[in-house]
Amino acid sequence: MRKSTFALFAASLFQMGCTTTATTTDTQTGATAMQAQEAKQPPSSTDALAPRLSGNPRTLDMFKKGYEGCYDRASESYAFVVDSHNHFRPFGGNAIPLYQMSDYLRRLGVLFVNIYGIGQTLPIDSGCEYYLDCQGTDVIPTIKNDFRNASNVLEYEPEGVHMTLSMSFPNLAKPALVEPQIKLLDREYPKQFKWMGEVNLVKQALFGNNHKATTEAQIGQWGPFMKILEERKIPIAIHSDLGCSEKVNEDDFECGAGERTKYLHLMDKVLELYGDTNKIVWVHMGLSKELTDIPPAEHIDILKERLDKYPNLNLDITWGVIWDYYFSDSIKRPDYVNFLNEYSTRILPGTDFVALHTKDYLSYAKEVQKTSQINLYLDDNAFRNIALGENYFRLFDDMGDLGDMSAYTAPKICEVPAN
Repeated sequence: MRKSTFALFAASLFQMGCTTTATTTDTQTGATAMQAQEAKQPPSSTDALAPRLSGNPRTLDMFKKGYEGCYDRASESYAFVVDSHNHFRPFGGNAIPLYQMSDYLRRLGVLFVNIYGIGQTLPIDSGCEYYLDCQGTDVIPTIKNDFRNASNVLEYEPEGVHMTLSMSFPNLAKPALVEPQIKLLDREYPKQFKWMGEVNLVKQALFGNNHKATTEAQIGQWGPFMKILEERKIPIAIHSDLGCSEKVNEDDFECGAGERTKYLHLMDKVLELYGDTNKIVWVHMGLSKELTDIPPAEHIDILKERLDKYPNLNLDITWGVIWDYYFSDSIKRPDYVNFLNEYSTRILPGTDFVALHTKDYLSYAKEVQKTSQINLYLDDNAFRNIALGENYFRLFDDMGDLGDMSAYTAPKICEVPAN
């Protein structure tokens, strides 16, 4: 990929990132030139930051059943059309307004999005906006962000983007509280929430904010609320770190250096008890900033074993950390590409973006760009299943009147003429 192409893209993103009121026509300035770039081969590691994103021509109509066109990977965006993991509420402080986030999504061709809150938020009176900047300050599970998201969606009906509300409030260590809160949302916003997550089983990054790993005994008490999810066919997206590379301390748990699968037993307990009945999404494939050195073969074997045993298990490959430490590595990447191609029906894409008010269009565009780069290396079948959303649509197939994805399917990939 040529350097001049990257410069054009970077300048275009900078210009669009400086304002949140540009029209769709404005964002298409320079898009034709960018989309004419050479695209038959994935970019080199040094040129990987020039995706065809701005001025994206994709519309919901392209993903409706009966659409007769095909998707041309050589000229159209390689970015995913589904952001299955997007936090519309931050840990603290104000959020990007919904109408602005909707504009960002449309401009980038991200047409389907799960609206996550933040289940564990920083206290209002703490003045904190990000938990790592406020070590020692408790993060508190709350339902208030789910109420805010639902209210915003109903007040501002987005055009050109399909939004799915997700319940992000559950404190998995206090399962008795979850069922009553589901019923509260049912009363206030009937049939509006069609996903649950991101919920934290164990998140080492929050240990400094008095978060503790959920115990196996507590997992065994999830039955009542998991039964509700099972009956409604609602997926639950779980953050469950595998382990750590360096030492991580906690009052009751300690992950020592090199204990890469310290917490695997927790996800295994979830799968043992609920994997045969519930749709479970293991977010980030169990990876984290605390685990940056697990060998791909070891990691992939862990994932394959569980995907083979539990057909209801899916993985999400969201978060730029996965690209930074694994997918961007030219030695590690081929193993992951082969894995994603082989298990392409079990993978969901997305950003793990947190919509804090200090961020803007450029911030989100960079996250879409980074987390979409692996799509360039996928075969056509995997690209359609993952990047074009077929897996995401399929998860809603059996949800009855609660699901509203029956009109959508991923377009077929255009055939490349033989030389």
